[in-house]
This record gives sequence, structure tokens and C-alpha cells, in this order.
Amino acid sequence: MTNNQTITRADLSQAVYEQVGLSRNESAELVETVLEEVCKALERGEMVKISSFGTFQVRSKRQRIGRNPKTGEEVPILPRRVLTFRASNVLKERINNTGTSDSSGAAE
Repeated sequence: MTNNQTITRADLSQAVYEQVGLSRNESAELVETVLEEVCKALERGEMVKISSFGTFQVRSKRQRIGRNPKTGEEVPILPRRVLTFRASNVLKERINNTGTSDSSGAAE
């Protein structure tokens, strides 16, 4: 896979199909089910922790005053919920060691 390619649901389903051995339809359903469960948990405000990958969490931000960069006008930024992701140390290490111990085909 090249550096600027996007991983899609179809790519994930294909990986499950190839590595787990489920049918293509079962693989697609499995990926959809996992993603749906993650979404539902986040909608409920729960933290989603995937071992050796990272943690997804919804944070509430209070209302604050912002500034329009073009006009300099102050505008209120309404309270909202934002999704944050914190990568695990295992993932951070894998990202920082890319090309040294993996089989990505990167030239050294």
C-alpha cells in the first residue's frame, strides 16, 4: 500500500476475507457490525479502547468566544461534543519504526 492511500470499509472487509476466511458477505457484515458498535458507544458518551491501537473518546467543549480571522469580529462558538483519538504506545512505536522492521517494501 502506498503512503497516501485511504483505507476503506471495502479494504477492511477484504482483509478480513483474506486473513480470517469468512465469506465476502460475512466479512463485510463483520466490519459493519464492529464499526456500528463503536459508533453507538461513542454516541452514548462511552470511551472505546482498542488494545494495542488506541482510545476514542467524546469530550464536551464549553461555549467560548472565538474570532473571525478575516474580519477580527468576535463570535460565540457554541458548546459541542468532539471526538478525540489517543494512539496507544504500541501503535506510536509501530508508526515511528516504520521501514525498519516491517515488510512494507519501503526502501532504506
